[in-house]
Amino acid sequence: MRIAFVGAGSVVFTRQLLRDILSFPELSEVRLSLHDIDQDRLRVAEGLALMTAQQYGARPVVTASTDRRKALDGADVVVNMVAVGGHRATLTDFDVPQTYGLRQTIGDTLGIGGIFRALRTFPLLRGLAEDIAEVCPDAWLLNYTNPMAMNLQYLAAIAPRVKAVGLCHSVFWTVHDLCAIVGVPHEEVDVVSAGVNHQGWILRWEHQGRDLYPALDRAIADDPELRRRVRVDMYRRLGRFPTETSEHSSEYVPWYLPHQREVERLRIPVRGYTVISEENLAEYARVRDAFAAGRPPAEDPAVQEAAEYAPQVIHSLVTGERRTIQVTTANTGLISNLPQGAAVEVPATLDRLGVHPHHVGALPAQLAALNRSFLNVVELTVAAAVQGDPRHIRHAAMCDPATAAALTVDQIWSLCDDMAAAHGDALPLELRAPLPLGTR
Repeated sequence: MRIAFVGAGSVVFTRQLLRDILSFPELSEVRLSLHDIDQDRLRVAEGLALMTAQQYGARPVVTASTDRRKALDGADVVVNMVAVGGHRATLTDFDVPQTYGLRQTIGDTLGIGGIFRALRTFPLLRGLAEDIAEVCPDAWLLNYTNPMAMNLQYLAAIAPRVKAVGLCHSVFWTVHDLCAIVGVPHEEVDVVSAGVNHQGWILRWEHQGRDLYPALDRAIADDPELRRRVRVDMYRRLGRFPTETSEHSSEYVPWYLPHQREVERLRIPVRGYTVISEENLAEYARVRDAFAAGRPPAEDPAVQEAAEYAPQVIHSLVTGERRTIQVTTANTGLISNLPQGAAVEVPATLDRLGVHPHHVGALPAQLAALNRSFLNVVELTVAAAVQGDPRHIRHAAMCDPATAAALTVDQIWSLCDDMAAAHGDALPLELRAPLPLGTR
């Protein structure tokens, strides 16, 4: 088994994945191929891979290269975790919209931040898909990079033969935290979740056949502070619990961020991801310095507890062990009341033959309606890139629920001009120019 890590310089996440992979005895002698365009980060990632292998008594073959095609050559699995533009681009995604009074919390999935993060990521995905088709055409592409739905829908449009699935641990952590609220062991519950990435829904949540939603209702009724969270508020109105944090969830609907009273009532951390991004830089520096001093960096206990999906996919490909995870994939009738071909998140079975998404059927009407609003933005952003049509960037922003609730159409149009100029060379040339109103 040869595993290629694209964006291995995200060393904290890379180390977490390597820890999980090398903890499986059956994977102790895998070939690990690390790629990043930042030589310093790549060097740290390589050192951490060797250190992690020693810690687990594993004997992988580890190589590192700034040449992506070389790193991918012969890979069975490709793990993508590139954040195009890094911290500087993240600040742009927040700072420019803020001048228009537009609030964002995470800015990596939908909204102005998600749209432009996608547009600067798509060229990387196109190049990656072309390389995979030429040097490892049978490989599974496991994508962690956000915006997940936009990235997977784009890959399905431009490289339908690449076996790509999106992986995200939001459902894991949502169920983990809900179980803590109602006092039930997480490992003993049965769950069905479906929707779109970062706006999925816990459709069933049971312990030994007992529906746990009534217990959650009692906990919410007894705790006024618990009611001061966006996704608790959404659950009480919509009937199913959303699968991403309140910070994320607030950005995908028009009801909260445009209203200062709601921001205060629900304790919404505006610009919260800029702080997280700065902390990620500091964490990298800490890991780098620890590695340089020859000592293993300490890990956050929460990171130790998280079970990432990529290692489980790889282990099942090697051993045939059957397990169920959540994946983002093209909708081939999996969710019957969401658009065909759209990127949806559903359960999937893993085995030696690969990843097998489950048919879920129809979502409750109110949940499907919200997902369709979400997917409208996804479809138009992908269309902008595939067709080279900058008008669709504006159309996507106009259809985005939180953006449309906060800005006039003239402001949205001007904001897209300013964002394209601010990101400059990170965007394809045909998408950069200002677009006068009425341009056909």
